[in-house]
Amino acid sequence: MTDPVPPRHDPHQSWRTEGGPAPSPDRRRGRGGCLVQAVILLVVYLAFGFLYSNVRGDGTTSVDYTVFTAQLDAGNVKSVYSRGSQIQGTLKHADPVPGGAKGDTYTRFTTYKPAFADADQLWAQIVRQKVAVTAEPVAQGPGLAESLLVSLLPTVLLIAVWVFVARRMGGGLGGAGGILGRKPPKPVELEPGRKRTTFADVAGIDEVEGELNDVVDFLKHPDAYRRLGAKMPRGVLLAGPPGTGKTLLARAVAGEAGVPFFSASASEFIEMIVGVGASRVRELFAEARKVAPSIVFIDEIDTIGRARGGAGAGGHDEREQTLNQILTEMDGFSGAEGVVVIAATNRVDVLDAALTRPGRFDRVVSVAPPDRSGREAILRIHTRAIPLAADVDLARLARATPGMTGAELANLANEAALLAVRHGRDRVEQKDLSQALEKVQLGAERPLVMPEEERRRTAYHESGHALLGMLQPGADPVRKITIVPRGRALGVTLSTPDVDKYAYTEEYLRGRIIGALGGMAAEEVVFGMITTGAENDLEQVTGLARGMVARWGMSERVGRLSALPQDGQQAYGLPAAPRTLDAIDEEMRRIVDECYEEACRTLRDHRDRLDALAEALLEHETLEEADAYRVAGVASAPAGTAR
Repeated sequence: MTDPVPPRHDPHQSWRTEGGPAPSPDRRRGRGGCLVQAVILLVVYLAFGFLYSNVRGDGTTSVDYTVFTAQLDAGNVKSVYSRGSQIQGTLKHADPVPGGAKGDTYTRFTTYKPAFADADQLWAQIVRQKVAVTAEPVAQGPGLAESLLVSLLPTVLLIAVWVFVARRMGGGLGGAGGILGRKPPKPVELEPGRKRTTFADVAGIDEVEGELNDVVDFLKHPDAYRRLGAKMPRGVLLAGPPGTGKTLLARAVAGEAGVPFFSASASEFIEMIVGVGASRVRELFAEARKVAPSIVFIDEIDTIGRARGGAGAGGHDEREQTLNQILTEMDGFSGAEGVVVIAATNRVDVLDAALTRPGRFDRVVSVAPPDRSGREAILRIHTRAIPLAADVDLARLARATPGMTGAELANLANEAALLAVRHGRDRVEQKDLSQALEKVQLGAERPLVMPEEERRRTAYHESGHALLGMLQPGADPVRKITIVPRGRALGVTLSTPDVDKYAYTEEYLRGRIIGALGGMAAEEVVFGMITTGAENDLEQVTGLARGMVARWGMSERVGRLSALPQDGQQAYGLPAAPRTLDAIDEEMRRIVDECYEEACRTLRDHRDRLDALAEALLEHETLEEADAYRVAGVASAPAGTAR
């Protein structure tokens, strides 16, 4: 059984406004721009160091001591100056530089007297050649002004290049797109005739629309509320799984009310420099007040709105300061500004209590995946621009997509359109939608040629899943069986309910565990061995057994308590006493072992049906629902009923 996986979405760009100018591409550069700056600064610094090392000399040529004595013997030395072991001098006429390029000559030189050289003998030779001995160095060092210029020039040059690059990236150090900050663009009035997102573009969550209609009415008719002393909630928090349409709802509220819409991703407030995030929050709310009534939308607010006081990673102080600034700005609303803050999160449980108290986010609206009628309405919206063939049945497709969110349904419609184009059709047909659903739920087909023995084992593995799903009371109907490799799986058995389920009985959960263990049980019953093909099955089994024992009170030994947190919520420490954890492990093992024994026993009792399904799969590779039930000799239950 494969659960649909929500598609990945590009992160929203920060400081977007609807009804205003489009965001500049410069704002999308981020970390790449900082890397470019660092590389440019490093290159400039190294280049300057190289040039300075070649230019800063004192105008003399360094020669060996033997070259100096040879020039002295030849009578070519005009004057010398000595300090310690260093000797500087000038020649009477230029000579070629020893080891230099052709045409290189020198008249002033510097050399060093070795410790073993006889100073008296050298002095006698200098006197004999009548060489002038000077009291000042032949080459003077740089003066004070020159030294300061040379020492400060690298720093000045680096600052100049930094400022130049920052301005090229958009707005200088603190302006829009700058290094230290990013100011929000100023929205303009709505352009006449420009299409905006409204509630007509939203479906499947009517109860949420009802909650937000108050916000729309307040933004449209604020005076009616003020006359009665009513105040609109300062903030509305949209909480729900990814892809359920939280951002779309916020845009629809702005579109229905006809007000400017500021959109900011919470992660964009966090920077390495403490205080930048708080400054951006002040600028954002200041701009929103200027064009009020308006809406400020903060996506993924749990990024900065997590409970304070715990052990945090890097940027913890910056995150808390940014959160404090948001709280302060919302406290400053008197209700007369006409600015409404809408935020979205899928982790409302981790938010700081100060953020969700009355006066900040007064209203928390739960946005859940749509039901069957909601999914059908969403499909109709996303297929408005897609030409559909006469055989398309969106109601049937909605029944086959339980648990899917609006984003997943939009992706499904797009995949169907892509398939129709690929096959050269001018309309999307029902088979395109069915193939797209299989691709979304099961994964894309892989052209993999398996050995016959492994192919046969895969057929029995999937037949075990399917047969137990058909025979277990209350189990979800089997929709498709295939041994065509899809995604990471060598074969897939798809089971989905006829109606949406919101609560599960212990019998249903045990049936799901038995069905998930059917592949491993079939391998053991038929081949006397098990393979690695049950990895994903065991993950599902472990999660269901853990939930039954430690969360849903379905174990007499552990009792009616929630002993384990939900996945990803345990920060540190043990969630329960060690003895309780041991009891949870033992009860999980007991449930899984009982279900596995029942799966093996059922398959042995119905071995003929198992063989028939496997042989049919080996021949046809894929069996649809009707064919699978016919081959297994099991009557399919009517839609909407439990078997």
